[in-house]
Amino acid sequence: MQPVSDVPPVGCPKRMVFGPCGGVRDDGRCELDEHPCVFLDEPLVRWPDPPVQPMTPSTLLDRAAYAPVVLADLSVTPFDPASVRRVVGVLAPVSDGLLVGEHANRPDFPPTMFAAEVIAAGGRVWTTLACRDRNRVVLEQELAGLAAVGVDGVLCVTGDGRGASVRPGVTQVFDLDGIRLAALAAGMGLPVAVPEAPEAPPVDLRPARVAQKQRAGAQVCVLNHASSPARVAAFVAAARAAGATLPFVAGVAVYTDEPSARVLQRFPGLHLDGAVVGQVLSAPDPRAAGIAAAVAEARALLAIPGVVGVNLSGTGSSGGVDDGAQVKAEVATQLRGMT
Repeated sequence: MQPVSDVPPVGCPKRMVFGPCGGVRDDGRCELDEHPCVFLDEPLVRWPDPPVQPMTPSTLLDRAAYAPVVLADLSVTPFDPASVRRVVGVLAPVSDGLLVGEHANRPDFPPTMFAAEVIAAGGRVWTTLACRDRNRVVLEQELAGLAAVGVDGVLCVTGDGRGASVRPGVTQVFDLDGIRLAALAAGMGLPVAVPEAPEAPPVDLRPARVAQKQRAGAQVCVLNHASSPARVAAFVAAARAAGATLPFVAGVAVYTDEPSARVLQRFPGLHLDGAVVGQVLSAPDPRAAGIAAAVAEARALLAIPGVVGVNLSGTGSSGGVDDGAQVKAEVATQLRGMT
């Protein structure tokens, strides 16, 4: 591994220093351009500074020390506080945390305001904060705001790239990448999660990348979808061998129809088990089959040493956010019956 500079490599559209991002395509192409990712075939960039230890406790991480935890994606109608209240009312009682995402094509309330709405509705919120649409000053403001409203933690990501056809004319900032944002958040005392994509190229460098994210202040790693629990197990073991000691929360694909499955399959770096998808969609009752498949995947993932929880990821259903919340709540309810 090589020491870091503040100068991004030439050719990275996200201006990353600590790449590669999780969006590298299976053939090694950049998520945003046709050239190969500039971090392929290069040594992993090492975090140069001493680790930063956040001081603020986290309900999710405290519980994860003695029991499996369930984190659920919070899918709501944008700019609709009533939708937030309804969905939180369904998911909060059966989950240990709610993960607010960031979408390139579907903006919503600012992160601090969104988090405040979730907390007021009774949810324990983990907020995804992306570098795509905010310069460093705004990221610092949002981190301070999230700390002030009392989020349980922050998932620090570089951010999916916005395609040329998605809101053309809107700029993409990328003052920071996810690892530098994680260090900034940890330095402000926030519990910090980071993502990783076990099956995105370069696959061989990604376990050691988790160790560098931990050095930057990460306390937990949330894994993108992988094609099988066996692949997740191999990745976690490799990360441990590379020096990572933090716990892992593994992604569970929750879908009950073709549109909700397609949402999870369209992003580079994410992989689903195609055989399981086919079985769910061809079942006489795809809803029941999708719930059963998610529960089975979650149980297999929770059996992996180092995996302390699962993230119920996706919309759950194409029938709207309320129906999707009911699907994820059923999965969570069955999983919490394990503990």
